[in-house]
Amino acid sequence: MSRHIRTSPRSLVFLALLILALAVLPALAQNVPATAREAASLPQFAARLAHPNTAPPHKLSPPAPRGACRALPIAQGSHKTLPLDSVFYANGPTTGICDIQGCTVDAWTVNFGYTVSNSILAAGGVSGATFAFWLFPGDTVTSLDWSLGTQPFGSDLGQGTASGGNVTEQYISSNQYGYEIAAVTVTGLSGNVSNGNWLTLGNAVVPSGDPVYWDENNGPSAAQESALGTIPSESFNVSGGFEYPACFRSQPQDGFTIIHDFTGNEDGGTPSGVAIDKAGSLYGAAQSGGSGNGTVFKVFEAGSSWILNPLYTFAGAANGGAPGGVIIGQNGILYGAAQGGLQNCNGGYCGLIFDLRPMPTACRTSSCAWAEHPLYQFAGPTDAADGGALVADHAGNLYGVSASGGAQQQGAVFQLTPSLGGWAETILYSFTGGSDGAAPTDVIVGNDGTLYGAAALGGANSGGVVFQLSPSAGGWTETVLYDLPAITFEWATSNPHSLVEDNAGNLFGEYQYWNYDYYAYDGIVFMLSSSNGKWVYAELRRGDQASDLFLNLIMDTAGNLWGAGGGVYGCAGSYGHGYIFKLTRGSDGWQYSTPFVFQGNITFPASGALALDAQGNLYGTTNDCGKYNQGTVWQFSP
Repeated sequence: MSRHIRTSPRSLVFLALLILALAVLPALAQNVPATAREAASLPQFAARLAHPNTAPPHKLSPPAPRGACRALPIAQGSHKTLPLDSVFYANGPTTGICDIQGCTVDAWTVNFGYTVSNSILAAGGVSGATFAFWLFPGDTVTSLDWSLGTQPFGSDLGQGTASGGNVTEQYISSNQYGYEIAAVTVTGLSGNVSNGNWLTLGNAVVPSGDPVYWDENNGPSAAQESALGTIPSESFNVSGGFEYPACFRSQPQDGFTIIHDFTGNEDGGTPSGVAIDKAGSLYGAAQSGGSGNGTVFKVFEAGSSWILNPLYTFAGAANGGAPGGVIIGQNGILYGAAQGGLQNCNGGYCGLIFDLRPMPTACRTSSCAWAEHPLYQFAGPTDAADGGALVADHAGNLYGVSASGGAQQQGAVFQLTPSLGGWAETILYSFTGGSDGAAPTDVIVGNDGTLYGAAALGGANSGGVVFQLSPSAGGWTETVLYDLPAITFEWATSNPHSLVEDNAGNLFGEYQYWNYDYYAYDGIVFMLSSSNGKWVYAELRRGDQASDLFLNLIMDTAGNLWGAGGGVYGCAGSYGHGYIFKLTRGSDGWQYSTPFVFQGNITFPASGALALDAQGNLYGTTNDCGKYNQGTVWQFSP
């Protein structure tokens, strides 16, 4: 006698899914390799990978250049592309395209039973993270399991699954293996970590059921893979950590005053430094605002108030826009550099140098506009394209640098000389990118009539140089005075700037280095002095906290140095600290002090040149923050 067991359609569906999970998934897991490069070598996976130069139609972000590392996208200011604002640990850039060793990077599976764990070398409360993944073309991550633990693969500090609106994705590029590189952000994480705790990923889901690979970058984190053990670390950022930095918006304390808050309208926005005339009036350039292309402004004191007068609004395109800082030349004429000019530089504008002066007719108010004149337009890439950082000598000649122009397009130093027929340009020196340096950032006119400058690349250590240019019978001759230290991180640059010279001929300046302790840029103030025909280097001050950059430098009449320091990421930054520092010259060396420090977690994105008046008051700008988040002009009275 036989019996028939009746089952419902729902039971049959569940049974079929259970059989599929038990029978099919283990087989797939056995055939899915642990790394993306291994998968790309197997016919069943290689056939589904895109041509490396083909960007997917459903993702709109432009690809990165081949052979370049990319930093993970992070929300900045008002241009929020990802729901992460306060990154407190960044484990290096995305390297899914190529690294400097020649496309040897890989990525590690975070589904099909594989899990990958990385250490977090910071402490704080975790609220979200961004990961760089290699995906098969067309795939989008819809959910992802995460855990936080005191040990690899642990979950004693928190765990969960991110899905739905808590998972967002941004396309970065396609790499040489045909994978799409994407930054996947997950929010809704919860847990407090200490330095050396672990973040683990697994069970990443894409609708196609393909493998998902986590990009490696050899960052400082330790890393482990569940099947293979120790592996290189991966590309990720972790957000949360601490109270979000606040921009200063009101009058702080101890002699620090905001004398103008830019609105981004007629007065401009995003200013870049100030210059001061003998009457104590300030002049500067704002890179945005006005008609949308920037302005040049004057700030002057009237009674107990400060008044801003917009002198000129740029029209954009060939007529110029986004001006850098301005300098005051002979007869009170302002000089500066801007975008625009001739459209001869790979289809783009080559840049121009302009002057500004009062109208020839008498002005009966304090808010009269000035007349702008483009005194020189750069002619092409091998000219000093996008030249700027202007200085003037006593004869009225102008000098500046181009980071990418010159005969070899490795940078150039140029001179502009006034004449009856207009201004004549001369390329004084074109860098080769070798031991002489490349990408110049700064130039000054020395007491001896020669030029001194700095370059961010090249030199004996490939970290940039401090150089001298001297006139000779055959032109100008370059002498390298000091080779800056080697660049120790693949996307770091030394960015030397703010050169000044004292009456004895000593040179001072600032540059930045990559601090592996904080995984952030920090600054250095240095001095170069000539002794027995050689130049001797001395470090006067080194940044000693996360993102502790030195942003500008000026010398007072007593020979002391003043500057601004701190985090520079504006209102959306991760490091909230800011201060004004002083280096005082004494018989026993240089003494460092901070006459003003912002109290609390306050960002201080100081920008451009500083100015000192006859009473010793210090002036400068921030390119962000202020009442309207468009930047400020500030005063510090010691």
